[in-house]
Amino acid sequence: MPDIMIRHIDRLMAERIKLLAKERQWSINDVVLQALRHGLGVAENNGLLAENLFESRDLSSAVGHWDASERAVFQETMQALAVARSEQLAPANRAVGELLD
Repeated sequence: MPDIMIRHIDRLMAERIKLLAKERQWSINDVVLQALRHGLGVAENNGLLAENLFESRDLSSAVGHWDASERAVFQETMQALAVARSEQLAPANRAVGELLD
């Protein structure tokens, strides 16, 4: 396997890599490899690497497609939420228990 050197890693990223390695009891190399796999959309399954079937932004392939009536209902709901006052969505002076009743 080829080796790749990564330069100019900022302090915050280096600290996060070290923290994850310690928490998971992994090597720093394993943390970086996992981050690269995740970021590049490459999944490991039973020791074999394969590209993910869909981009995380493309949910249609995961859940199917909406028909025209479903799209219309979704658009109507989004428009209603866009013009709703915040107290209509989450009344300010009510306890969480009251909202669930």
